[in-house]
Amino acid sequence: MKCSFTMADDLNAMSVFVTVAEAKGFRAAGERLGVSASAVSQSIRKLERQLGVVLVQRTTRSVHLTDAGERLFASVRPALEEVRSAVAAIGELSSEPRGTLRLAVSAGAERFLDDELLAAFLGAHPHVQLDIAVSSEIHDIVASGYDAGIHLGEVIDRDMIAVPVTGDLRLVVVGAPSYFARRPKPKHPRELVEHECINWHLTPEAPPYRWEFTESGREFSVAVPMRVLTTDAVLLIRLARAGVGLTMAFESQLRDELARGELVAVLEEFSTPFPGFYLYYPERRHASPALRAFVDFIRRDRASRRRTRDRDVRKRQRR
Repeated sequence: MKCSFTMADDLNAMSVFVTVAEAKGFRAAGERLGVSASAVSQSIRKLERQLGVVLVQRTTRSVHLTDAGERLFASVRPALEEVRSAVAAIGELSSEPRGTLRLAVSAGAERFLDDELLAAFLGAHPHVQLDIAVSSEIHDIVASGYDAGIHLGEVIDRDMIAVPVTGDLRLVVVGAPSYFARRPKPKHPRELVEHECINWHLTPEAPPYRWEFTESGREFSVAVPMRVLTTDAVLLIRLARAGVGLTMAFESQLRDELARGELVAVLEEFSTPFPGFYLYYPERRHASPALRAFVDFIRRDRASRRRTRDRDVRKRQRR
């Protein structure tokens, strides 16, 4: 005998099912929904009994949609997006943005999310919660259920709305004075093959980063010899400061070390700026009040920083 569902049950069960399909697991879906994996599993089983078909194939490590599940997911997900958009639109009538803002942040980009900026945003919007997932993977933010992502501008799809989080960035090669006391400074990137280098990769499975340069408008890369390979960008700078070898890192993250003389930049004429990190979200999706508040906050913060920087430049010019 099939279960009898109310309209609220239907909507809740479909929302749970779509979350399971997006998260590809009961535990991950439960974490998103704030319930146990067991509760998610029970909801799916109840929905399957009500529909009379199996929607999800369960294994010990993951779940996979059956053909019936794939068809239901393809039909239900767009409808739920419409419902969420309608709810968000009604929510705009409230004077305060509220709810959870889910962000998929590229590994590396999280270092540009200033602690004070996030604290100020949360202080200004007490009814908003942030759920920030930092990963080296490039997410399909729509399929994964995120409101927005933060990534380098060059990898963001053109159908996304993109808002600058940083200005242009520059990667520079640096070494400690103690390193250059025993090794000459390279004058061209091809000389890096004669040096000890501290390199990084996004994941343990990913290949080492090939250091990128520009010469006479032409881009090229160098596979540097590695004394150390790591996934930790902070460790790169610490080891370089200790004189272990040369490393390449964002110039903006090296300001203090460069200013104190703990690190020295080389090959700067071959290091050109490139588009930095952007907050991005689907153009076709209705932005929630919480997301719009975050976008506005980032824009105001960047405008304030530009004014401060321009004022400081004018002061130095008058001296």
